[in-house]
Amino acid sequence: MSLILSPNIENPDAFYQELTEAQRDLTDAEANAMNARLVLILANQVGSLEDLRDAIELAGATAA
Repeated sequence: MSLILSPNIENPDAFYQELTEAQRDLTDAEANAMNARLVLILANQVGSLEDLRDAIELAGATAA
């Protein structure tokens, strides 16, 4: 399976709103910890090491 690179979130505005609302009252450190937990939860949902490697590579390439 290859990564989906086109928009694929069912309702991106609602997702963004829920994510920002969940972090509204958190400190930066708490929000970073929540994001780390969210990454691990979503990685578990993906499951495929190959897909996770591809995602890590893509995220690293676009981080700069």
